Amino acid sequence: MDFTSAMAAGDLGTLALGLLIAGVVSGLTAGLLGVGGGIVIVPVLYHVLSVMGVEEGLRMHIAVGTSLATIIPTSFSSLTSHNKKGVVDWELLKRWVAPMFVGVLVGSVLAGMVRGQILTLVFGFVALPLAAQLAFAKESWRLSDHLPRGIGGAALPFGIGGVSTMMGIGGGLLGVTNMTLCGYPIHRAVGTASAFGAIISIPGTIGAIAAGWGVHGLPPYSLGYANLMGFLIIAPVSFFAAPFGASIAHMTDTVRLRKLFALFVAVTAAKMLWDALG
Repeated sequence: MDFTSAMAAGDLGTLALGLLIAGVVSGLTAGLLGVGGGIVIVPVLYHVLSVMGVEEGLRMHIAVGTSLATIIPTSFSSLTSHNKKGVVDWELLKRWVAPMFVGVLVGSVLAGMVRGQILTLVFGFVALPLAAQLAFAKESWRLSDHLPRGIGGAALPFGIGGVSTMMGIGGGLLGVTNMTLCGYPIHRAVGTASAFGAIISIPGTIGAIAAGWGVHGLPPYSLGYANLMGFLIIAPVSFFAAPFGASIAHMTDTVRLRKLFALFVAVTAAKMLWDALG
């Protein structure tokens, strides 16, 4: 059953509901934990596309490209909310924006060249340790008492940009994890990482559109690997949900929420790895 037939058979409502839920959860997590929502959107889209009968080799490319597109408005909404609270480190962003942008370009090229199975493996193998860190890490855990400078100071945002682009995420999860491990205050890390989504998602989406342009077998309403249906449902919901997540982040002990979110990430990443390796 192909994508169009599935919609004609009445699956459109189920698809819309799944995308709506993904939008709400991704927006809340964007504001709450400083992540761009892609860590939720990518696995949801991957499994929805599987149910809709989209070719296996295209699912992850479409999920990544569509996720990056939806992160664009969410990231600006989250950044605005955190900036109002004065927790965005603009000086750090000035140092990191260039190497992160270069990382996004490299990640976009690689994502367009490799098979969908490789992107699925990248997502799964990176998401699992991130989930463990979310669930079990303590604030006292440190690799350093300051962020690296020099080559290391450029390599870190480069890696965040490149890997996040290949995973279809906004860079917040990787960014907050690495920043806090280097002794950076958690609330300031979350606020600053909210800007990573804009740096990553805009060029990443353009790269996904270009890489998928003219590819056969894409679902209807696709611009390359970015699907407009997913964007139009998820993006506005995420945009309006993000400020609520940002407000909760500054009022609530998020330990339990982090563990529940980590469980979701671990289960979905494990399922994707099973599909890719099975």
